[in-house]
Amino acid sequence: MALKSFEREGKQLILHTEGTICTTGREVLQAEVFQRVVSLFCETLWEQGSPLLQPFVRIGESGRNWTRVVNLLRSLAETPLEQVASILPGAEEFIDGANRRMLHQFVERLYDFWRSFDRFIVLHSEPGPSSLDQRPYRSFNATVEAFTQAVRGAYRDLGENITGDKPRVYRQVSAGCNVGLISVPRTSRMPEECEALLRDISFIRQVWITPPLIIDPPMNKRTGQFKKVDTNPLAGLSPAAEKWLCYPAQVGPLVIFVYFHQRFMGLGCALANLFEIATDEQIARGPDAIYLYGAEPEALSWFGDLPTVFYDDEANNLLLAAVPGEDRFGYFGYLKKMVLTLHNIVMMKRGRMPYHGAMVRISLKGGAGANVLIIGDTAAGKSESLEAFRILGREHIRELRVIADDMGSLEVTSDGSILAYGSEIGAFIRLDDLQQGYAFEQIDRAIIMSPQKVNARVVLPITTLDEVLKGYPVDYLLYANNYEEVDEDHPVLERFSDADRALAVFRDGAAMAKGTTTATGLVHSYFANIFGPPQYRELHEDLAHQVFNRAFDAGVYVGQLRTRLGIEGYENQGPLEAAKALFRKISHTEEGNGAQTK
Repeated sequence: MALKSFEREGKQLILHTEGTICTTGREVLQAEVFQRVVSLFCETLWEQGSPLLQPFVRIGESGRNWTRVVNLLRSLAETPLEQVASILPGAEEFIDGANRRMLHQFVERLYDFWRSFDRFIVLHSEPGPSSLDQRPYRSFNATVEAFTQAVRGAYRDLGENITGDKPRVYRQVSAGCNVGLISVPRTSRMPEECEALLRDISFIRQVWITPPLIIDPPMNKRTGQFKKVDTNPLAGLSPAAEKWLCYPAQVGPLVIFVYFHQRFMGLGCALANLFEIATDEQIARGPDAIYLYGAEPEALSWFGDLPTVFYDDEANNLLLAAVPGEDRFGYFGYLKKMVLTLHNIVMMKRGRMPYHGAMVRISLKGGAGANVLIIGDTAAGKSESLEAFRILGREHIRELRVIADDMGSLEVTSDGSILAYGSEIGAFIRLDDLQQGYAFEQIDRAIIMSPQKVNARVVLPITTLDEVLKGYPVDYLLYANNYEEVDEDHPVLERFSDADRALAVFRDGAAMAKGTTTATGLVHSYFANIFGPPQYRELHEDLAHQVFNRAFDAGVYVGQLRTRLGIEGYENQGPLEAAKALFRKISHTEEGNGAQTK
C-alpha cells in the first residue's frame, strides 16, 4: 500500500495515498493500517472489559501492543485454523469450540468496528497528463473499488478459515471506504498573502461516493449569524497543508474556494451533493471568495464567543471568511450558509437582490404554467410545499423543474423583467418535513446526516448548473408564512395590494422556529435572510425596492403562502393545503398570461 498517512479524526478514518492501495485480502492484512485498526479495536475492547480478549490474554498477549492478535489474524487469512494451530504458538487455544466461536465473533466485531467509522481515501496526484484526475474513473476503480473488494475478501477468508464453513448469504456492504477523493495541486490568481498561506493545499478534482452516505457530525444545529469584521480573519492562521483540502465550489455564477480541515472531512465531502466542482480554468482565474472551515480556534478567539466571521477585502475585490475547528461548529449549516452568505454579498455588489427561498418552474399538461419563487426562513415550508405540489399534481404536471432550493438572486433587466437565478445544484432538507417515503426514493444519491437526531438532514442533488445559471422570469413571488392559522381573513394564498405592504411583510421576516437552529418561538429576520442582507442593509434596501416596485408594475403575483409548517399538527397538512391552493391558482390561469391573472 502506497500510503502517505493514516489518520483518525473522531469517527472518521482517513487514508492518504499517492498511488495504488491494497488490491488483495492478503495485502489488506499485511498493511500497517490493518495493524493500527486491530490495535484500536483491542484497546476499545480492553476499556470495555470485553470477554472477547480473554483467549488472547491466556496465550500470552501482554503490554497491550496486540502483536499476537495481528499475527494470528494474518495467518488465518491464508490458512485454516487447524493448520495455523500446528505452526503458530498459542493458536491451539482456539481449536476448542467455545474459543473458536469467540474468535469468529472477534472477527465479526472487528469488521463492524472498521465499518462503524466514516472512511475516506484521498488520492494525491501531481498535475500533468498522467495525473489521476485525467482518468478519474479508472483511478477510482483501481483504488477505492479494488480496496473494497480486498477488504471484503479478507473478512470472508478469515471467517471461512476459522469456522471451516462458507456463508449462505453474501451482503455486499460498503466495506472499503465511503468516499474517495482525487486531490491535485493547482495554481490560482489570488492576493499574495492568500497565495502564500494556501498554495500548498491541494484542490479536490473528483469525488467518488458510495450512497447512501450516512454521517453523524458533532452538531445538528446552527446558532447565530455570520459577522462582518474589519480585519482579515485569515491573517493569523497557519493551516498545515497536509491536513487541509480545497473544494472549489461553483456557487451560482461565482467560484468560492472552500478550504476545510480533515476534522470536518465528511461535511466537506458533502459539498459534492450541493455545489458543482469548479473547472481548472475557473480555478486558474481565481476565486470570488475564500472560506477556511476548521481554522485554529485560538487564532479566531479574539473575534468573540462566536467567531464565525467574514471580511470584505475591497482592495482585492475578494471576500474572506473563517470558522474555527471546534465541535460546536461541526454542522453542515456552518459550511453551506457561510458559502451562501459570501455568494449573497457578491450578488448585491453586482446589482442583484439575493433571496432565501425555493424556486420551481411548473408546467401543467393543460398548458398552464408558472415560475414560482417562495421566500422564507429556514423550515418555513418552502421546499415542503413545492414537494407536496409535485406529489399532488403527478397526474397533471408535465414538468417540474427546480431552479433553486435555498438561495439565489433576482435581477431587474433592462427591459423591466425580473429574472431569478439559483446558487446550488442540491438541497439540504429536513427529513422530518419530507413527504413520507421521499428520502427512500432518493436514497441511492443521498448523504444523510444524524438520522437519529432532531433536525436530521439529507443532502440531495436536485437540479443542474445550467438551470441554476439560466435565469427565469418570476410569475409568483410569495412569502412562506409558517406561523399563522388559516381563516376567512387569512387565506392560504393571499395577494398583496401594493409594494409597500409586500415589502413590510418580507422585511419583517416572521417565522416560527422549527429547531433547525438554537432559536425558539416566533422569530424575525430581515427578509428572512440573515445571510448577507442585514450586514449590507442599505445596499439591500435599494435593491429590494427596485425588485418589488418592478414586480408590481409587471403584474407579478406578489403575496404570501400560509404553509403552517410551524404550527403543531400541521407539519404535513399545512404544506399540502398550501400546495393545493397554489395548484388551483396556477391551473386556472390562462396559458401565456402566467401569474399576472388574479
